[in-house]
Amino acid sequence: MQKMKLVVVGNGMAGMRVVEELLKIAPHIYDITVFGDEPYPNYNRIMLSPVLANEQTINDIILNTREWYAANNITLYTSARINKIDRKNRVVYAEDGTSAEYDRLLLATGSKPFMLPIPGADLKGVIGYRDIKDTNDMIDAAKAHKHAVVIGGGLLGLEAANGLKIQGMDVTVIHRNEWLLERQLDKTAGKMLQQNLEAKGLKFQLNQNTKELTGDSSGRVNAIHFADGTQLPADLVVMAVGIRPNFSLAESAGIYCNKGIVVNDTMQTYDPRIYSVGECVAHRGISYGLVAPLFEMAKVCATHLANFGIGSYKGSVTSTKLKVTGIDLFSAGDFASGDDIADDGREEIVLHDAVGGVYKKLVIKNDKIIGSVLYGDTADGAWYFQMLRDAKPIHEIRDSLMFGQDSLGNSGHQGQDKAAAMTNEMEVCGCNGVCKGTIVKAIQDQGLFTIDDVKKQTKAGSSCGSCVGLVEQILASTLGGGYAPPSTSKAICGCSDKNHEEVRAEIRTHKYLNIPDAMKGMNWRTQNGCATCRPALNYYLLSTWPHEAVDDPQSRFINERVHANIQKDGTYSVIPRMYGGVTTPDQLRKIADVAEKYAVPMVKVTGGQRIDLLGVKKEDLVDMWKDLDMPSGYAYAKGIRTVKTCVGSEFCRFGTQDSTQMGIDIEKAFDHMWAPHKVKFAVSGCPRNCAESGIKDVGIIGVDSGWEIYVGGNGGIKTEVAQFLCKVKTSEEVLEYSGAFIQIYREEARYLDRTVHWIERVGLEYVKQRVLEDSEGRKAAYERLLFALQGAIEPWSERVQKRAEHKEFETITV
Repeated sequence: MQKMKLVVVGNGMAGMRVVEELLKIAPHIYDITVFGDEPYPNYNRIMLSPVLANEQTINDIILNTREWYAANNITLYTSARINKIDRKNRVVYAEDGTSAEYDRLLLATGSKPFMLPIPGADLKGVIGYRDIKDTNDMIDAAKAHKHAVVIGGGLLGLEAANGLKIQGMDVTVIHRNEWLLERQLDKTAGKMLQQNLEAKGLKFQLNQNTKELTGDSSGRVNAIHFADGTQLPADLVVMAVGIRPNFSLAESAGIYCNKGIVVNDTMQTYDPRIYSVGECVAHRGISYGLVAPLFEMAKVCATHLANFGIGSYKGSVTSTKLKVTGIDLFSAGDFASGDDIADDGREEIVLHDAVGGVYKKLVIKNDKIIGSVLYGDTADGAWYFQMLRDAKPIHEIRDSLMFGQDSLGNSGHQGQDKAAAMTNEMEVCGCNGVCKGTIVKAIQDQGLFTIDDVKKQTKAGSSCGSCVGLVEQILASTLGGGYAPPSTSKAICGCSDKNHEEVRAEIRTHKYLNIPDAMKGMNWRTQNGCATCRPALNYYLLSTWPHEAVDDPQSRFINERVHANIQKDGTYSVIPRMYGGVTTPDQLRKIADVAEKYAVPMVKVTGGQRIDLLGVKKEDLVDMWKDLDMPSGYAYAKGIRTVKTCVGSEFCRFGTQDSTQMGIDIEKAFDHMWAPHKVKFAVSGCPRNCAESGIKDVGIIGVDSGWEIYVGGNGGIKTEVAQFLCKVKTSEEVLEYSGAFIQIYREEARYLDRTVHWIERVGLEYVKQRVLEDSEGRKAAYERLLFALQGAIEPWSERVQKRAEHKEFETITV
């Protein structure tokens, strides 16, 4: 049977996705010819900003190589702009004279940047930002010029501004609206983003309208003038004020257009032989600029080009997950705020930590999520979007909704596998609409073993890349023991190829003492790092070079920065230190007086034998600490928390050892100790183990002839029973052996590893060798711990004394 001829006008992501889908389901039905007006094969337009920021090259973002076209018998014409469609004879003509006949024609002409119709818009140095040529023009301009102005505070504008700043230019962003990214963020998140970007050196003028551009004698732009009479120098002006569907070719051929190429639910135009997908399309009056809807269109279009006659495109519910200069943002649905919210039945659940750079807002109506905005922490964006799209009732989980999917108790402790909690129908890759079941089936049916294999076969993770970690979890859980990670240890994050062990070795070898020097010396991809690597780097520096490395408070989590645990309503939990769980009437009176003075909503005894004051306002924290006049209990810290004790031999008729005093001695000896994760001790006076020593990081049990030491326990969601390490005779040996164990853990574990995870990786025999068999090494490790803890500052009293220096305790409103 003779093949039909399919001609594709447009070699971008939407048009080529149709071709890819068609090759899967009907590979032999068409001879395919593709025309693209750029000199490159199909590339990932989403990744233009990393090219501008020197993080990638054009070759890195190519999606389909020329060899791929040849292997699939596709005729590709690049630098070939189609300027005429002869619908009667079914022929397309390119500007260079090339022509091609078609039985079916696919128009995927995309969009073009909107250029402001103002005087001077035609000057040299005035460009849009849409393709590789624009990107290269900006890179070239940065080599010869200084002042850049970006008009437009949307996503493209901010990406352009960030890239030009990295290229060394002085950059000002002009935006006519009140806040940045107004289509993706609400006002609060938009203002937080502006503050963060200003800290990185970008400048902004908001609520500003451009009047004209003026140039020098050579015809190059040199200034931008505003409606209010002010002006700025400008050697380069990038207009990023939006895009417009590119439908002029279709319109010239008599195809019905109305603010785009009008298509039906099968992606057909008014000419049934001609289909259209992508940003050039107007479907039910809507044009989409996000990649996920375009790929949904492509899948439907391919089924009809294959003559299957199935599938229809009904429009898309969109979500936006962005990374603007290293800052994670997510939005979906209707998240608008205003005075009319109460009138239409909306409610808002908001968590706002301005200092910590985290903002979350969920908009609820009729017991369902209708919109969400996440800033700084977008881990649960896909989960919220799934609930929004499926219109799931939320009343049963409302109390924990703001704290994400993990707060429901259906996944493990640190290091949990989120993929395990997903059903096969749940979406993994929003860009490409790939669900978990599709990935699992591809792994099983096609024998996939690597991330690259999954990307190639399913497209999951191949666009913006934000779901790659989840894809890897699915790959690992599906293959089980057959999965081999790409390296013996995963990279610390996307900012570097180095794993945790390599990072620690570099810090030790080169004696890096601060984060900027460490990032520069280890060739970090971004100068600012991210929320994953910065806390880890900060800890590795401090634990490797105590008293010399510079602590960066902004690289700590919010709880550690304010020395209190943030609660779901934005208030804080205050737990003072009670060594060994022992208190006095005087302390209890202080706690009671403070609770009354500050109207504390709840006073609770914790599982660690301490008293918790819950519901404290941030602005009351320092005054409360002053009134308490007690040390911090570090209940918020990646460090030593409590040493839980039983009564022991002093009072208990079964006690064989003085467990209470032993616990006090340990807690005082290791007070103020930071660690890769929280560390909990317990001391029991006899094998009855009333202090639950068997499920602590270090558990100590008194016996007739001394003490037994257990390590690696965990009483969290997944309970881990501690393993026997050794038996010692004296209290001094308890301190030495347990201290050496903790110090080696502090020096060698990966950041956010609990002791149990570290032991699982290195093996208990290794731990015994270091702590038991190497006596000199044990003593040296214990001495290093004591040295690191010398001169430690008690944080609550320090902040009371130097209150003016700690702005994080002020109430910040945006």
